[in-house]
Amino acid sequence: MGKIISSYKELNVYDRAMNMAMEIFRITKRFPSEEKYSLTDQMKRSSRSVCSNLAEAWRKRRYKAAFISKLSDAETEACETQVWSEIARRCNYITKEEAEHLEEETDRIMGQIVMMIESADKWVIKSPSRRFSESPVLSGTSSSSHEPFRGV
Repeated sequence: MGKIISSYKELNVYDRAMNMAMEIFRITKRFPSEEKYSLTDQMKRSSRSVCSNLAEAWRKRRYKAAFISKLSDAETEACETQVWSEIARRCNYITKEEAEHLEEETDRIMGQIVMMIESADKWVIKSPSRRFSESPVLSGTSSSSHEPFRGV
């Protein structure tokens, strides 16, 4: 049996995506200044978005459709990162080897994400911690009494 994971930070795919985002941060420092608000920002944004969407998916595990949707967003952002990497290579901002490495890493990340989507039932939280009727109202009080909500 595998290790029980209690945080998105423990996911292998999150670690891989974070490492790729940091690598892209370092690589894009070499890009020409005229790319600062275009290609540089796009590459950094899409690679960082893979990480944030994985974290959001982790928090949405109560609802299979929401979990899969956020994972799908992460996969899409990884693919977008591949496109920006190819553009950077064609503009000679990164080497062929760097582009190939980024392509391989994003392929691995997308593969891991797809595996999570395909096995979503294993990841989704089966029983919610409390019923909707026990949820606090927006004012910060419980719905059954007007005592302050203490949290779970």
